[in-house]
Amino acid sequence: MVTKKTTRLQPETVAETALRLLNERGLEGLTLRAIAQELHVQAPALYWHFKNKQALLDEMATVMYRQMVADPAARPPGDVSWQERILAVNRGLRAGLLRYRDGAKVYSGARFTGTDHAADMEEQLGALVDAGFSLRDAVRASTTAYMYTLGFVTEEQGTEEAPGQTREGFDVDQRAERLADFPLAAAAGAEIFTDYDSRFEEGLRLIVAGIQATYAPGA
Repeated sequence: MVTKKTTRLQPETVAETALRLLNERGLEGLTLRAIAQELHVQAPALYWHFKNKQALLDEMATVMYRQMVADPAARPPGDVSWQERILAVNRGLRAGLLRYRDGAKVYSGARFTGTDHAADMEEQLGALVDAGFSLRDAVRASTTAYMYTLGFVTEEQGTEEAPGQTREGFDVDQRAERLADFPLAAAAGAEIFTDYDSRFEEGLRLIVAGIQATYAPGA
């Protein structure tokens, strides 16, 4: 009897394939069946590694994280201030999320499947504690900035049907015409739905200023 040889799938390989398909289909169109077809295996083969879609999202987020920290531009130099460290880390996070369609949705609520993130978390909290923060305040500061970035990118990507393609209802001029009876709300669209880079930077600096005013030693 001839035994058919099969290639053992690695979870990271499946996740990398899923991330490629994510850019083509978006999160709603991403299924285990589609990933299995891309890998030339039967869908049940994936359930050896992922009992459900959330387990797959956890692995995808882990791969995304590893890609982010592998980018030297996303890692702050060791001698920067705690303020510049928070800015650099969250700029890198946003850039990493924007690499993938619906990247922020994949990342949100995911549980990393490894412990790679622990070393970076230790370094981030350590920098704040060394600057005089209590551990509690260091955690509050770093997670507040993180959640701002995650929420910002979720909204940023949520206005697009696909990368570079604005969803119906988010065109600034059409929105202003629809809200003509509410002049302030209509005019606000140009601020809300354009110039995301500078708005993110301004908002992040507001977060850092708030952290300094609330948690920093001597505040």
